Amino acid sequence: MKRLAIKAVLWTCLVTLLSGCLYPESQKNENQIPYTDQIQSVQTAVEQFQENKSILPIKTRDQETPIYQKYPVDFKKLVPAFLQQAPGNSFESGGVFQYVLIHVEEEPTVRLIDLVTIEKVKDLQLRINDYRRKKNYPPFKDVLAKDRYSIDYDAMGMDEEPTVKSPFTNEQLPFFLDEKGDVHINYSSDLTKAIESNPDHSYEKGDDIRDLLADNSFYVPVASVAYTIENDKAVFLVK
Repeated sequence: MKRLAIKAVLWTCLVTLLSGCLYPESQKNENQIPYTDQIQSVQTAVEQFQENKSILPIKTRDQETPIYQKYPVDFKKLVPAFLQQAPGNSFESGGVFQYVLIHVEEEPTVRLIDLVTIEKVKDLQLRINDYRRKKNYPPFKDVLAKDRYSIDYDAMGMDEEPTVKSPFTNEQLPFFLDEKGDVHINYSSDLTKAIESNPDHSYEKGDDIRDLLADNSFYVPVASVAYTIENDKAVFLVK
């Protein structure tokens, strides 16, 4: 029930938060801003398609695909019968966002992946992989939790620690590695703020709480791992 209420107010109360703060003013254009009306139009088209076809207009992804990247909207199925054209800010139209669905089994809801963020993750992963080829092990530094490690940028010869701007708080977020040496974004600070901002949440220790971000914005926490709640703070959910 709470998810339904959140959906009802998202379209009107989050415009300011999602007005495109990720880019310098000189780089802003219609392809880089998550316009509310474009998201709403895709949401409507998805709902109409599902009502008519009894399936969702999504591209096929394998079971190993991370949950927030698993259900990309297939605009070829929506255009032109349900949507005049793909939004200008979508990847299909040369924009920087990929439109995806969450809660596909319960209430399919449109969200965005910032592809600029994905590229930053990929760029760092390439540097990590290059280091591994030379050293035969990942540049692990400190243990953050079981199978979660900070990155030894000094060992990699990097003068500055790279970060990525959060679409949820606009703060700079660090990267970390899992046990395989794969790069992820650390959303623990964002999630702790989301816990504080949603005191009536129903999450308990052991639950994956990432939907606190996805349900309260137009973005998904891409390149993330599972987190849970402990003493009103977000911590890695590890088993």
